[in-house]
Amino acid sequence: MVTAIKASNLGARATATLLAGTILSGVVAPAEAQTAAKPAAPATQPQAAPAPATPAVVRTIKSLRVEGSQRIEPETVLSYTRLRVGDSYTAETIDQAIKDLLASELLADVAIEGLDDGNLVLRIRENPVINRVVFEGNKRLKQDKIDKEIKLKPRQIFTRTAVRADIARIVELYRRQGRFAARIEPKMVSLDQNRVDVIFEIHEGAKSKVRQINIIGNEVFGDKKLRAQMATKVASFSHFLSSNTSYDQDRLAYDQQKLRQFYLTEGYADFRVISAVAELTPDKKDFIITYVVEEGPRYKFGPVTVDSAIRDFDDKKLAAALPIKEGQWYNAKAVEDTVEQLSETAGLFGYAFADVRPDFQRNKDALTMSMNFHIGEANRTYIERVDITGNRQTQDKVIRREMRVAEGDAFNTFLVKRSQDRINSLGYFQDKFEIERKEGSAPDRIVLAANVEEKPNGELTLSAGFSSLERFILQASIRQRNFRGMGQTASISADYSSYSKSVELGFTEPYLFDSNIALGATIFRRDYNSFNYLGTTRNTTYQQVSTGFQLVAGLPLTEYWTLSARYYLSKDDVTLDQSTFYTDGKCDPFLAGRYYCEAVGNRLTSLVGVSLIYDSLNSRLRPTRGQRVSVGVDVAGLGGDVHYVRGRIDGAKYWGLGSGFVFSLTGEGGAIKSLDGSEVRITDRFYLGEPQFRGFDIRGVGPRVQRYQYTGDPATGTQTVITSRDQIVDDALGGKAYYLTKAELELPLGSGAAELGLRPSIYVQMGSLFSIRRPAVNGYFPPYIDPTTGKQGVNNDALNSPSVTPRPLNDSAGNPLYTVTSGDQLGNYTTCTIGYAAAAGQPCVGTSINTRALNQSGLFYEQYRGSTAAPRISVGFGVNWNSPFGPLRIDVAKALVSQPGDDKKLVTFNVGTQF
Repeated sequence: MVTAIKASNLGARATATLLAGTILSGVVAPAEAQTAAKPAAPATQPQAAPAPATPAVVRTIKSLRVEGSQRIEPETVLSYTRLRVGDSYTAETIDQAIKDLLASELLADVAIEGLDDGNLVLRIRENPVINRVVFEGNKRLKQDKIDKEIKLKPRQIFTRTAVRADIARIVELYRRQGRFAARIEPKMVSLDQNRVDVIFEIHEGAKSKVRQINIIGNEVFGDKKLRAQMATKVASFSHFLSSNTSYDQDRLAYDQQKLRQFYLTEGYADFRVISAVAELTPDKKDFIITYVVEEGPRYKFGPVTVDSAIRDFDDKKLAAALPIKEGQWYNAKAVEDTVEQLSETAGLFGYAFADVRPDFQRNKDALTMSMNFHIGEANRTYIERVDITGNRQTQDKVIRREMRVAEGDAFNTFLVKRSQDRINSLGYFQDKFEIERKEGSAPDRIVLAANVEEKPNGELTLSAGFSSLERFILQASIRQRNFRGMGQTASISADYSSYSKSVELGFTEPYLFDSNIALGATIFRRDYNSFNYLGTTRNTTYQQVSTGFQLVAGLPLTEYWTLSARYYLSKDDVTLDQSTFYTDGKCDPFLAGRYYCEAVGNRLTSLVGVSLIYDSLNSRLRPTRGQRVSVGVDVAGLGGDVHYVRGRIDGAKYWGLGSGFVFSLTGEGGAIKSLDGSEVRITDRFYLGEPQFRGFDIRGVGPRVQRYQYTGDPATGTQTVITSRDQIVDDALGGKAYYLTKAELELPLGSGAAELGLRPSIYVQMGSLFSIRRPAVNGYFPPYIDPTTGKQGVNNDALNSPSVTPRPLNDSAGNPLYTVTSGDQLGNYTTCTIGYAAAAGQPCVGTSINTRALNQSGLFYEQYRGSTAAPRISVGFGVNWNSPFGPLRIDVAKALVSQPGDDKKLVTFNVGTQF
C-alpha cells in the first residue's frame, strides 16, 4: 500500500514520501477472512478415515452498499464487480470482486464487510487525483520533451502502474541521449481533497561515452581503418567536438551495415559480422564495444553480361559500355551504379519502368563473381499528364515553362532530370525537389508529379551601425524574387555612410510577354569616395558620382546556349579636393597621386555589350555538377565621352564526388583597351583583391604607387625612412588586364550542420592584375642651409629618391604662398608676389620681390610596384552560413606567393552577399 504523510498546517506543500511501493512492487489489499474452517481431526486417531472436504458456505446477497466514495458514483464501483442483490456468494466470489475493483486502478484500497448476514458493505479508498506533475533536476532534457512522452497529467487518477511506466519512458529518453546512469526517484506530496503532487527527482548523470571499440577477426584491414568507417567514435581529444562518442543502439546497427558496405566495395563478398556486443562498465560511465567479424576471401569480377528483353537494346554493346569489367576487384557499389546507369539508359529510350536485376554467380574456387544484368520486358512509356501541386503563390505557368517534357511526349529520363534541375535553379522552392514518377491509366502511360514546397522569396534588410572610419552606416533593401508569383524579380536598395551613398531600382521579367526572352532594367545613383589609409586614418583620394541605367536582354539559343545583350548609360563626375590636391588652381599630380588628375571631370559613358553563355549547371544557386562559360565584349564610344573596348571570359565546372563532396574549378580574365589613344581612366580599370581574391585586401593586388615618409631633421641629415606598412600611403592604380583561377573542395558536414546552412570548403587561388603605363614617381626633400658652407642645397641622405622636386606651399584655401625676401617681414609667408599683406584680402604693402614658398616638411619618396603578370597564389578555408541575419562567409586565407607592394590579408568576413 502506498502511504503518504498528510499535509500539515505548516503550508500548502507537505513533506514528500518516497513511493517505495510504486517502484519495487505492486500492493494487493488483503481481504478479511470470512469463513471459519472446521478443526482438523485429532492426531491421536490415525486409524480414522480422512475427513471429507468442507463444502463452501453459500449465502445470498441481501443488500449492497458502497462507503468511502467521493468522486466515483457507487453504481460505477459496483459495475466493476459481479456482485448483485439476490445472487449467491462464496469466499472465492468475494476475493474475485476485490481483485476486479483493484484492477480498475480507480481505488487504492478495498475491503468487503457483512459477509455473515448477506448485507455486504464495500469500504473503498479512492486513488488520489493528480494536482500537478513536477520535474526536478532535468537540465539536459527540457520539460516539454518529457511531457510528450509521459502519461501522468494533472486532473487524472494517480496509479502506481502509471508511475512505473512513466519512469521507464523518462529513463529511455535519457538513454537515447547516451545517459545510461540516469536515475528517476518519484515522490508524492499529499494534499487536501484527496489530491497529490507527483514529483520526479531526476539524477541525469554524465553521458556514457564509448571508451573502446574492439574488432576481432580482421586481418586485411587494421582496426584504425575500420573504425574510420563507423559513425560511432571513441571518446578522445581528437573527437571532443563530435556528438557520436556516446553510445547509441541504433548507431551500433548502422555501424555493422557500414562495415559490411566497406568490405563489399573492397571485394569481400562473404564478409559478415558474427556478433556486436556493447558492455556498460560498472560505473555506467563508459561502453566497450566489441565486434567479431569474418572477412572471407576477396573476389574479382568474372564475365559481365547484359540480358535484355527490350528489343531496342544490343546486349553486347550495353555490356561493353558498362563501368565494371572482368578482372576488376568486386565492388558492390559499382554494381548499384551499373543498375542505375542501365535504368537511366532505358529511360532515355522511353522505358520509364524498366526492371534491371543483377544476377550473381559466385565461384568460390576461382574466387570470381560473374554478373549478368537482366533487363525485363517493358513498354515504351508516354507522359499522360504533369501534375503540379503545393504552389500556393507561384503560378503554374512559372513551373511548367521550366519543364522540358509535356503531355503526350515520350518519356525521357534526361529531360525529366533537366526539368528538375531548372525548377530547382529558380530558388523559389525548398531544396531537394524531385519529380516523382507514377503509373498512369495504362501500362504505357506515366504521370509526372511535381510536388513543390514554396519557401519565402521576399527579402527585407534593415541595418544600421557606426564605424570610426565610416561614421554612421545605414542600409535598407527590399527584394522579391518571385514577384506576384510570376517569376519576376523586383528590388530597391539604399545605402548611406560618410563615404558612400547609393540608390538602386531593379526589375527583371524572365519571360517577356510569355515568350522565351528575358528583359531586365536597373536605375542607379551612386556616390563613392575612393580612399587609402595612413595608419588608422582614412584619406579620401577622389569622389565619383555616377547616375545612369542599364538594360539587359537574354535570348536562349538552345537548351544550354544563351545570347545576352546589354546597354549601359552613365554620367560620371569625378572630383578632387582643391584645397588638398590643387596647386595654383590646377590639379597637381604631385599631390593627387597617379592618374587621378586625368580622371577629374564630367564624362558620359555609353556602352553596348554582348555575351555568349553556355550553362549546364544542375543549379544556379548551389551547383554540384555541370559547367558554365561566359564570353563577353563591351564597347564604349557609341556616343558619350569615353572610348574603349573591354573583353571578359569566365567559366566554372563542378563535380559531385559523392558523400557530399563537391569539387569545382573556376576561372576568369579580362582586358580593356582605349580606342582613342588616351590612357584608360583609373575609374574604368579592373581591380583585384578582396572578396574575389582571398588572402589579399581590397584592391590589394596589382600596380600601385607607394609613398614612404621620412622622420628626422632635414637640416642635419638625420632623417630616416618609415617602413611600417600602416604608415605607407598606398594608391592602387588598377590594371588593364587580369586573370584569376580557383580550385575549391566543398566538405560535407552532418545533418545537423547542414540544416543550419553551414558549408565549409578549402581552396587554392591564383591570379594577377597588370598592364598599365608606368607612371612617373616623385620624391620631395626641402632645401636647407648647409651648416658648414652656408650654401643652400639638398639633403643627400634622402635614400635613393628617383627625383628631387621642391614642393610649393599653399594656404588652407589653396592659394599659393610666397616668402618675403626683404624688409621687416623677412622670411614670413604671404599671398603677395610683391610686398606684404597684413591680413588675407588686404592690399599688399612694400616693394619686396617675393619667391615661391617651398614646404619645409613632409619628406617622402615614391615607388611604383606590382605591375607584373607573375601569379599570386593563396590557400585557405572558409565557411558559408545561411544565418538568420543573412548569408555570411568567413575565410582564413594565406598568401603563399605575392609580389612587392601587394597588400595581404589573413581573415575576411562578409555578410549579406550572395555566394
